[in-house]
Amino acid sequence: MTRRSLGRLLLALGATAGLCGPAQAQVADLVSEDSLRVCADPANSPMSNREGTGFENQIAELIAEKRGTPLRYTWFPMVTGFIRQTLQAGRCDLVIGYAQGHELVLNTNHYYTSTHVLITRDDSDLAGAASFADSRLDGKKIGVVAGSPPATHLARRGMIGLAKGYNLVVDRRVEDPAGQMLDDLEAGAIDAAVLWGPIGGPLVKAREGLTAQPLLSEPGTPRLFYRITMGVRAGELEWKHELNSLIRRNQAEIDRILTEAGVPILDDYGTKLKEPPQAAPRRSAPFTPPT
Repeated sequence: MTRRSLGRLLLALGATAGLCGPAQAQVADLVSEDSLRVCADPANSPMSNREGTGFENQIAELIAEKRGTPLRYTWFPMVTGFIRQTLQAGRCDLVIGYAQGHELVLNTNHYYTSTHVLITRDDSDLAGAASFADSRLDGKKIGVVAGSPPATHLARRGMIGLAKGYNLVVDRRVEDPAGQMLDDLEAGAIDAAVLWGPIGGPLVKAREGLTAQPLLSEPGTPRLFYRITMGVRAGELEWKHELNSLIRRNQAEIDRILTEAGVPILDDYGTKLKEPPQAAPRRSAPFTPPT
């Protein structure tokens, strides 16, 4: 996969592109000890939003609570330049969700693995389809994010000609490709939809009459599952280690947040759904959106 393709892929997963950060000596003292400063998109539901109802908002609240510091946001749309304008500019110290394996940030250990989902209407003859190999999808119009990994699989199977593409990189304050795709599915303009699971799963859970099936067995590349980490500035190893410890000690609670949101959680190999452990409800102070 080329560097450009990898950058586009990360954008499809909810991560964003930016410029590489300063050297370790320049960033070692930037992490705030007085608050948890999180970089986030103000309109990226179901992941994050200014109202604080996204599942990444809830994870940020958990980390802040366990760290014993208040939560503060720097809001910026997840478009090209997000990392440069937020994390690398020193305006915040943490991106809650970032795909593993890209040099724009220093990755923590991953805190969940997920995959893309195939979404169908419950009253459709496609109901229950969980693979592009399902013969019921032959000749059907499938909605897919242009340039995303599932588009490559559809092209390989000769299904891309009938597919309807939706924009990859957008400012969610003014455009909502995932929501539009599901609107089209409900209206019958497309027969099925394919979305990144942490987006599609929660959106489907909030609607009636739709089912999201994780894509677990698509052969060939690119893979459809990815490990999701938290992102910090390059060189901030102590901060990374602190976050790794927080993730490890609170993994069950993180799993509960993700599961309740509707995010499909997989094992580390992307081969099957993970059964998250039970966790008691968390007590925390109400979230107050900053100005």
